[in-house]
Amino acid sequence: MAQPPRHPYLVTPERFSRLSDRGVKVTDEKWANPDGTEARGWLLRGAEGSPAVVFLHRYGADRSWLLNLGVKLNEATNYTILWPDLRGHGEGASVKWTSFGTREAEDTTAALNYLGTLKNAQGRPLVGDRIGIYGVEMGGYAALLAASRDTGVRVLALDSIPAAPDELLRTVVKERTGFDNGLLHLLARGGARLYFLGKYQNANACAAASGLNDRRVLLLAGSDALALRDSTIALAKCFPDPASVEVHTDLPITGFTLPSGTGQQSEAYDRRVIEFFDKSLRVEKQKP
Repeated sequence: MAQPPRHPYLVTPERFSRLSDRGVKVTDEKWANPDGTEARGWLLRGAEGSPAVVFLHRYGADRSWLLNLGVKLNEATNYTILWPDLRGHGEGASVKWTSFGTREAEDTTAALNYLGTLKNAQGRPLVGDRIGIYGVEMGGYAALLAASRDTGVRVLALDSIPAAPDELLRTVVKERTGFDNGLLHLLARGGARLYFLGKYQNANACAAASGLNDRRVLLLAGSDALALRDSTIALAKCFPDPASVEVHTDLPITGFTLPSGTGQQSEAYDRRVIEFFDKSLRVEKQKP
């Protein structure tokens, strides 16, 4: 389970350029994670000083699952967009394993730091001081933990969030074996702790959310996410300012299964996410 299945990318920037000229502008970038491993992602530059949004995919997916949504956000807002492959994911991944969200949160911090190094042609910082993160399932959990450590993350769109890595592990076991029982879950948890030599972590998502003051949050879920819908609903109560949290948990399709949705369903989902980031990050810009 710690070595997720990898598949050919659903779409690459080169192929996407047939649909949008923005695909031509997407570049392949690399940077270092905190543990010295190599991180990689696609980058689409926006206007100088504009916000940036990082897109984090779910377990078993990769950056290509969110390419279309990110390009559409860039077209609508001219924000800088970064799509990392989370560790253990994507074609030819240099790191072969995943930690179910814990190390991925640290890697997200490294991605945020990388955005801070970007310069425009005149040598000025490309990205402003307002960052958003969109994350699905494991990517959403990593985004939540990263935001709790970095006050520069002002806006979060989180889809189908597990309560903790243990819940994600249970979901993965059920998905890959077809079984869901207590004994199998205990064996999986014990195996994870052995595999990570006692360094497996199971931090609670609610605890991370409770420390997020002065942030705008969009929570998304639907029936396609199964038990993760319940954990997402529960997470909504953990944020310190309920007025800053927008919740939609009865969606016909979510980021969990976005590539398999109909055109109309996908368009409605994309529009909700794009409008949220456009409105929320621009509101931040207007504050004194």
